[in-house]
Amino acid sequence: MERNAGVLCPLFSTPGNQGIGDLGAKTLKFIDCIADAGFKIWQILPIQRSGSTHSPYQTLSSFAGDPIYINIDRLCEMGLLTQSSIVNCNKFKNFVDYDEVRAFKETYFRRAFRAFKKNFSQYQREFHAFEQEAFWLANWSLFALFTKLHDNRPWRQWDSEYRDWFYDPSGVDLTDQQEEIFYIKFLQFIFYKQLDEVITYAHKKGVKIMGDIPFYVDLDSADVWSDRPDFMIDRNGEPEFIAGCPPDYFSEDGQRWGMPTYNFRHMKTNKYRFWRQRMDWMNRCFDMVRIDHFRAFVNYWKIPASCPTAKEGVWVDSPGEEILRYVTQENPTMELVAEDLGDDLGQAIFDLEEEFSIPGIQVQLFEMETKELRQEKKENVVLYSGTHDNETIMEAYQGYTNNKRISLRRFFKKQGYTCRNFNEMVCQYLLDSKANTVILPIWDICGYKAEARINTPGTLSSKNWTWKLKDFKTFPKDLEKAKHWIQTANR
Repeated sequence: MERNAGVLCPLFSTPGNQGIGDLGAKTLKFIDCIADAGFKIWQILPIQRSGSTHSPYQTLSSFAGDPIYINIDRLCEMGLLTQSSIVNCNKFKNFVDYDEVRAFKETYFRRAFRAFKKNFSQYQREFHAFEQEAFWLANWSLFALFTKLHDNRPWRQWDSEYRDWFYDPSGVDLTDQQEEIFYIKFLQFIFYKQLDEVITYAHKKGVKIMGDIPFYVDLDSADVWSDRPDFMIDRNGEPEFIAGCPPDYFSEDGQRWGMPTYNFRHMKTNKYRFWRQRMDWMNRCFDMVRIDHFRAFVNYWKIPASCPTAKEGVWVDSPGEEILRYVTQENPTMELVAEDLGDDLGQAIFDLEEEFSIPGIQVQLFEMETKELRQEKKENVVLYSGTHDNETIMEAYQGYTNNKRISLRRFFKKQGYTCRNFNEMVCQYLLDSKANTVILPIWDICGYKAEARINTPGTLSSKNWTWKLKDFKTFPKDLEKAKHWIQTANR
């Protein structure tokens, strides 16, 4: 199997003139940088429409892209805006202010939409082809419209005729809302047009894009609103059971995520249609797909919604093998990666991965003791220095005792890694390992510290999901260092 090296960097973390990394020219330049250094995979986080927490793992749809990633300059290339009318937004800041960026871009989107309508004959054929392909678009457009009409409140708090539209569409007159529905569809058309162009460019540079999908979906999503029988909720949308995980070392009460569990009994009657459609769309968009919380394909923690903590939950078997069989039969070339972290996983998970040739992952940051470092890495694994949920390598290193630092440095120097920076020792060590695929977060390659941490699980910190690269002044040089590492490791 080919030995690959990849970069983990959320799309929002790439440099951008408009307050956030997006689907514009600077992202193409980012692809140039990683390709020139020898990286063949770019892993991003989910880019569906996020909600109030801005978490890419709590989204309003499994399908609708987040318009915040639409690049305004490229709307000029379509003739929908004039370049002279565009100003920058937080061009050189190293964090994303989501509310500010959304408001900033919305003005341009509305202006571009007016031009789009005026010249619709130029785009009509392409737009209708997208409408035909995006089977989810009609549901999303109504969900987004109804959400706006209810001041962004969760759909369970909407007026009953909107909440229950799928049971009785006659209760809502959409005559005066057709233009707004068209606008919502326009944003999705532009989003996927730009995404497809970015991915095509990456392919020309020899780079695969790895997408990411959480196992569960958010309660306040178009998915649940439009397909209630597939979830363990009542007719009014209140969950009967919710997802989470049991008490462990990190949380004595366990974790209560608030996402509804699937009604697998009902899903079986339609051959797991939601999962098939979800994975079909991911395969349409990306070369590889990482499945977050993969262990739930074997068993999952089911918590009664009435219980205040996760302690009262129980492990329930999941029909994951059956789901994966449908998914892989429909998408035989799709490359999957299983996020299978956690304690007491059980052999069944690894058997499932082996059956469907899905590599699991290993995170070196969790095994930073010399005894663990001496253990040989598996080949069929995706090996990370850290993930978006962890400290950066240099942040972790700062927290180690002096004795641990000395011990680790002594180990790496004995292996032949004599560079001064600890993060570079770790990156080279991982690239030289037997693992077929090694993914290095951009912050670990460059040696960034706590300021570059993407997320601290279990917190609602305003810093979560906001870090971004300011510009191209420094990190391309750090990527150049990795070029030698990759060549030496024969990747």
